[in-house]
Amino acid sequence: MSRDILFLCHRVPFPPDRGDKIRSFNVLKALAGLGRVHLLTFADDDADAAHGDGLAAYCASTTVIVRRRGRAQAALAALATGRPVSLAMFDDRAMRAAADGLFARHRFDAVYAFSGQMAQFVPADGDTRFLMDFVDVDSAKFEGYAAAAGPFWRMAHAREGRLLARFEGAVAARADLSLFVSAAEAALFRVRHPDVAASVVALENGIDLDMFRPDAAFERLLPQDAPSLLFTGQMDYAPNVEAVTGFARTVLPEIRDHFPAARFVIVGRAPVPAVRALAMLPGVTVTGAVPDVRPWLAAADVVVAPLMLARGIQNKVLEAMAMGRAVVASPAAQEGIDAVAGRDLIVAEPAGQAAAVCALLGDATRRDALGHAARARMVERYGWDRVLAPLAGMMGFTA
Repeated sequence: MSRDILFLCHRVPFPPDRGDKIRSFNVLKALAGLGRVHLLTFADDDADAAHGDGLAAYCASTTVIVRRRGRAQAALAALATGRPVSLAMFDDRAMRAAADGLFARHRFDAVYAFSGQMAQFVPADGDTRFLMDFVDVDSAKFEGYAAAAGPFWRMAHAREGRLLARFEGAVAARADLSLFVSAAEAALFRVRHPDVAASVVALENGIDLDMFRPDAAFERLLPQDAPSLLFTGQMDYAPNVEAVTGFARTVLPEIRDHFPAARFVIVGRAPVPAVRALAMLPGVTVTGAVPDVRPWLAAADVVVAPLMLARGIQNKVLEAMAMGRAVVASPAAQEGIDAVAGRDLIVAEPAGQAAAVCALLGDATRRDALGHAARARMVERYGWDRVLAPLAGMMGFTA
């Protein structure tokens, strides 16, 4: 029997070149194997909207709506209505009309909403099976921001976290299943919302093992005569900015005391001024956007993920491990990844990261062993086919 599935997404799930798009694209591709997928998605801008054309092979229909509401306008609307800002940013009349039209024209067998903001477009009184992919516990993220912020932002982030927690609980109460990217995130949500604990499950992120593989040949982008440390990520994302700033200013100088030629290379699109300023420091390179992150990973001696605040599963860590790189990660960056510290990657608090990196830079055999173990763990545990195998059952579909 043919099935119709509505996939709601807060950002065009293509190309899969950043954390949220990697997950949404692979989920969409898996859903396309289960039925006819009707995609309803926001785009960040007109250029992002054009990426919807790349999804024709997976979708029976595609509706892309460019999100025009800015943060300032959303903040005013949120204050006026008592809603979270991140929800108000996605409140859109055109999206509501498009969603209502799709529900009027189709009797969907299931609805899959990707990111909590999209729940507002799912009818509250519908009888269609509804899966809410929260990905992370966003309310906890804002609570973490509040704990580290100054007075004004502490108040703003605390408000966002409080209102998001209330919203998340209400959405989970009407969803058939609430999905999270890791067992740790799912467990946290159950603690915060025990009344819906039975319908909270983990659907993990995976990695494209054919794309990210250590035996592929790439142009050498980093000099071989200088130790190279690499960080990858979206560089206008606050936790990434905090991570590279702390590493460049406090950890790297200690490493360079032992390895004076060591370079810290920050790879990722949209670096904010604070990140671009790091390029003025000795041994720091900021690339901005690159067409392919894999050559940079292949050339790195050590990949670092020194995040202080991280939710779910870090794709940057999965990618580095799949490429057979030695990884030094903070406990926050490693949380949610089913890998053995000391065997598959090194986990170190900020105070111990310089020593951990130096130990690896001084021991090529240890680096290679760590990289081989990392790749083996990714093959064993994190291929997309494996991690998304439970999806059909979650959707309520049987063979």
